[in-house]
Amino acid sequence: QVLRFYAIWDDTNCAFGDHHPCVIHYFLADDTVEVREVHKRNDGRDPFPVLMRRQRLPKIFVDKNKNFPSCVLEITDHEVQEWYSPKDFGIGKTVTLLGRTFLIYDCDKFTQDFYREKYGITDFQPVDVNKKPLEKVTQVIPPYNGFGIPEDSLQNCLSLFPKPPRKDIIKMLENDHKVLRYQVALESPVPEDKNRRFILSYFLSDDTISIYEPPVRNSGIPGGKYLKRTKVTKPGSTPENPIYYEPSDFTIGSTIEVFGHRFVIIDADEYVLNYLEGNAESFPAATVQSIRDHFLPRKVVVETTSSGIPKKDLDDLIVEVQNELKLQQPFNTRQFHEAFHHFDKEGSGFLDRARFLNICDRFNVPTSTILLKKVRWKGCCACG
Repeated sequence: QVLRFYAIWDDTNCAFGDHHPCVIHYFLADDTVEVREVHKRNDGRDPFPVLMRRQRLPKIFVDKNKNFPSCVLEITDHEVQEWYSPKDFGIGKTVTLLGRTFLIYDCDKFTQDFYREKYGITDFQPVDVNKKPLEKVTQVIPPYNGFGIPEDSLQNCLSLFPKPPRKDIIKMLENDHKVLRYQVALESPVPEDKNRRFILSYFLSDDTISIYEPPVRNSGIPGGKYLKRTKVTKPGSTPENPIYYEPSDFTIGSTIEVFGHRFVIIDADEYVLNYLEGNAESFPAATVQSIRDHFLPRKVVVETTSSGIPKKDLDDLIVEVQNELKLQQPFNTRQFHEAFHHFDKEGSGFLDRARFLNICDRFNVPTSTILLKKVRWKGCCACG
């Protein structure tokens, strides 16, 4: 006749400790106790079933003289005042066996009948020892620190070994080598920055922006890469909900704010116009019309120069004008070009006769009557 109790040995106070399910056997024949550990498949423990061999277990020891040395581990009957008995076991009780603490949470039917007949116990409700699921802690994302893009910085909070954010492979393949280029001017109160010009490139494959400043000789500014390829958020967007610049935001005259620096779009590549017109359904009508209006004067010049004027005659006229200008010494070609661009407010590439003569007089350019008639005649032919 054996009393069988189901218990849990709590070993969590030790390093790498855990809750060990055990079975305590109490043999009524000789009042001995045996403890067996219950193993599960793939529990990571060595399969030793017997945790404590069958033996009588002491409960209370006799008071010893503290000065008497104890040099053996065996315990004699004279040292034990009381041994464990069936009354010391029961559901919900905690027993300490040879230094190990066991919580009894259930027993078998024979044990229940034994305690019901001998001790009159009728309550054998098992104790729930199942581990409760841990409360899930809500992960709080720290605020964006301003380094890199928010998606890339977020990976440091999601994994110990950060992984790069996923990219839209289909979009990258469809828009590979498709770049929209704009000429922008730096909006700055510093006088030296007013004449600085930059090339803003928008990469359609991943919506990144890069800014490059072409070097200008004797300007005192070396030029080069101004902003490496990265995503740029719009002013007012939050790190939790970033809003990036799109091609629909780039119109002639619009201001682009890039990390505290403001740039004004003053020109665009012809590829921009072709791309917007080819995908007009994907962009606002105002954006497409802005680029069209900007390229309209250039289109008129191209159509005018190719409408019936022989190319050889036009080239001969250009050479003759250049020869006339070379006769003027010294002659500042750069200021001459700047004066023409200054008077050409619309950017059409045309000046009327009065303004043309005015510029020539300012730079002391001799204007022969024959040459002026040729220029006027070519202009009349171009106008139809």
